[in-house]
Amino acid sequence: MYPQICKIGPFVIYSYGLMLVIAFILSVTLAALFAKRQGFHPDVVYNFGFTVFIAGVIGARLFYVIENINYYLENPLEIILLQHGGLSWFGGLVLGTVFGLWYLKKKNIPVLKFLDVIIPFVALGHAIGRIGCFLNGCCYGKPSKFGFYFPAHKAVLIPTQLISVFILLIIFIFLRTLQRRPHHEGQILFAYLFLFSIKRFFIEFLRADNPQVLWGLTLFQLLSIVVFCIGITGFFMVNKKGRKVTEH
Repeated sequence: MYPQICKIGPFVIYSYGLMLVIAFILSVTLAALFAKRQGFHPDVVYNFGFTVFIAGVIGARLFYVIENINYYLENPLEIILLQHGGLSWFGGLVLGTVFGLWYLKKKNIPVLKFLDVIIPFVALGHAIGRIGCFLNGCCYGKPSKFGFYFPAHKAVLIPTQLISVFILLIIFIFLRTLQRRPHHEGQILFAYLFLFSIKRFFIEFLRADNPQVLWGLTLFQLLSIVVFCIGITGFFMVNKKGRKVTEH
């Protein structure tokens, strides 16, 4: 709806990129403050966040490009134009996870304990990033008279981006509440995975930008099922075998 925030001469501030930067700075800063109270040095959070952010953006972009490969073969320069939108959370999850785990192992940091500390702020950052999607007009919903008019699509569409923002904020609040109560290491992480996967599975029924690929489901719904299974299985496994901790 507002892909450009402002333009000063040849310099343009794009809403999508701006919201990504705000999401990163705010979520990492809050995570670092909380992690410090849990015994982790803030620099670890900043370095981890930067590593995952860069890897996640690259992975998210690669996945999106592969998903829309025909378009990008015809418009190869668009691959590097992130200001036009086009990031896939699942692609970011995969590459971000790989490099994030590599960093934690390299620094000998307890993986589950550390991820439990920062993962709610990932949900917060994701919510802010979705505001960028709304302003940019990507990740749009199906036509509806109860939606918003998107000039880029010349239609009134369901604001799936704002619905995602609302649900992600609820997930953030829930995970932060869970953090303050006795829990097993890993439960916050796996709770995020299965809660997000549920959100993404059902939001796909309202979106209009992803085609059905199998059994009337989109690729992201199929991936959501996989993530849900990982999340729910991991949650109960750590509950049964894990070490109980208390966050403050």
